[in-house]
Amino acid sequence: MAETRDVPTLAGEIIATLTDRNHSVATAESLTGGLVCAALTEVPGASAVVLGGVVSYAVTVKAEVLGVDPGLLARVGAVDPAVAVAMAQGVQRLLGATYGVATTGAAGPDPAPGGEQSAPVAPGRGFVAVAGPRAEAVQGFAVEPRGREMVRLAAVQAALRLLAAELAI
Repeated sequence: MAETRDVPTLAGEIIATLTDRNHSVATAESLTGGLVCAALTEVPGASAVVLGGVVSYAVTVKAEVLGVDPGLLARVGAVDPAVAVAMAQGVQRLLGATYGVATTGAAGPDPAPGGEQSAPVAPGRGFVAVAGPRAEAVQGFAVEPRGREMVRLAAVQAALRLLAAELAI
């Protein structure tokens, strides 16, 4: 199962599967700041299937580059399952990828701001999403925040696991 594989192993399996299927992937990352794309591109041969990524740390980038609805962002804030899905769809469309993968969350030490209809999000919490040819999937994650690096690594693992699940590997 994906839960027992480390990041390099999981990334290698994802790249091999995408290559075998002639599919591609692109990332939209907020919380992880490019770490998902970096994990995938550590794998030899990744250039055949990894199209690129957008680090959308700012809300304006989520809206203006990825096409996330500004009204949604105002209502719920940047850390929300619907925002994660919209980010994944946005990068999939923007880069023409078979799969879009997105991360959003609060690395800490402070909470991430909420929206007009939501409270701030505690450090260690967030969402990952995958947009694929047939459907979208989103999953929340929560870890005890023991530093930003640990929270960001947990988000990378969650994103790769969700992509692996969508690829059925």
